[in-house]
Amino acid sequence: MQQIQETVKNAMRDNGMTPPDAIITDGQLHRFKDESGKLNSYYTAHVDGRAAGMIGNWKTGLQVNWKAEGDYPKLTDQQRMDFRIEKHRQERLRIAEEKQRHDGAAHKAAHIWKQSKPVTQHPYLTKKRIDHHNARLYNNALVIPIFNNGVLASLQFIDQDGGKIFLTGGKLKGSYSQLGIYDADKPILICEGFGTGASLVESTDNTVYVAFSANNLKAVAGYVRTLYPMNDIIVMGDNDLSGVGQKAAKEAALAIGGDCLIPPTLGHDWNDELNMDVI
Repeated sequence: MQQIQETVKNAMRDNGMTPPDAIITDGQLHRFKDESGKLNSYYTAHVDGRAAGMIGNWKTGLQVNWKAEGDYPKLTDQQRMDFRIEKHRQERLRIAEEKQRHDGAAHKAAHIWKQSKPVTQHPYLTKKRIDHHNARLYNNALVIPIFNNGVLASLQFIDQDGGKIFLTGGKLKGSYSQLGIYDADKPILICEGFGTGASLVESTDNTVYVAFSANNLKAVAGYVRTLYPMNDIIVMGDNDLSGVGQKAAKEAALAIGGDCLIPPTLGHDWNDELNMDVI
């Protein structure tokens, strides 16, 4: 078994990847950290009669199949049990490390937010033709608070050129920023970006939840549905050239029994669309 584990690790090294300490050869997909410290890398490895699998990285698009020479005996019941135990141990360790990162980021976010200042003008606000809403200013960057279950979890920073970064280690899945004042008689809107959310609030007076990415729309929609089980919810998706925004918005709406609206112009989000007639 040690030989197979080294074969997998060597395949990873040959493709510029840093292998995890332990390789579980149970045929299941296992995630591990890449150079950025995020769980973008993965592998499968099975030796149940033959030794083969694949390695890859979701961020870079790498995917490589590997195969060892020779035949291998079927796994024993004890080996299968050992694999399950090791997988459980690694998962518990991953969860503990993730919680530590999230807790540290939340603490840092609270400190930065306290040090940030009110903002009235910023190049990004001017470019997007929006008000600042709940944003603040920190080292010339626009700071957007990101909440998870009502608690400050992270921050997004938008520089004067519109470049965006998130606070390292912050919890993003299911996290959001809420704009506007709740009105029970109006649908709740969910969108991707802060600029889009601000435009929607200013043009509709609806409550808006900003999910910050297409991949997070479904998780945020699920959370919003738990808060407002009887309200109409509309996912305001982006009309991406790639189709990613439309697909994610429709899936999020379907998951919660909501509606979905996409800007009619290809390549536009709702900030673009609402600003089309502005001279």
